[in-house]
Amino acid sequence: MKIIGLNQDIVWKNKTENFELIENQLQNQEADLFLLPEMFSTGFCMDAAEVSDKNEESLEFLKKISKEKNAAFSGSASIKVNDHFFNRMYFVKPNSEVIFYDKRHLFSFSGEDKIYTPGKDRVIVEYLGIRFLLQVCYDLRFPVFARNNNDYDAILYVANWPEKRVGAWEHLLKARAIENLSYVFGLNRIGTDGNNLFYQESSHCFFADGKEISQKKGNLVSAELNLEELKDFRNHFQFLNDRDVFEIK
Repeated sequence: MKIIGLNQDIVWKNKTENFELIENQLQNQEADLFLLPEMFSTGFCMDAAEVSDKNEESLEFLKKISKEKNAAFSGSASIKVNDHFFNRMYFVKPNSEVIFYDKRHLFSFSGEDKIYTPGKDRVIVEYLGIRFLLQVCYDLRFPVFARNNNDYDAILYVANWPEKRVGAWEHLLKARAIENLSYVFGLNRIGTDGNNLFYQESSHCFFADGKEISQKKGNLVSAELNLEELKDFRNHFQFLNDRDVFEIK
């Protein structure tokens, strides 16, 4: 399976421009799955009452481009449901099937927890035979929630992770791959947001042994996932059989 992630320089609070940017950047690209960053349509913005989707604008865009390119699309957006705001990660298949995960670990350092409602459920989606665990940015710091119970093959992290803390981002992505014997694709944004936070290019895909397998060209990062290779690696190194058993509440 081929995955392409867009190192997007998100236009602050401007959905129309971000949708056009994405279409232009991916115009001549082919993949089975395309990844977009956290809050790809607005930037990581705490002005939820102003920027959140009230009519599923970001989701409708994902459905449209997914159908046009005959590929799955995944990324998160700020949305409003009744009286609650969510940082919602969508996984949209070409047939318009939608699976979503609401970010569980809200970034209290920025006040996200005061504005958005945390998700409760751990979400795994299967596509073309590969099982993906959906995760958003700050979730990366909490390994218990992402622990592999032999129920997924790859983790997708979409993020707005600033340059000041990028070392943690890169080390933890590799750690999640090694400890869970899984592929990990971490897609970060680039550029400067409306809060003057800078984001350097730092998207990666790691194999289960911690080896980087992604390739980069321009604003695109790509990787090929091989399920048989992963199964062979897991059969040889059966470390997950020795994992601790616990329950998340």
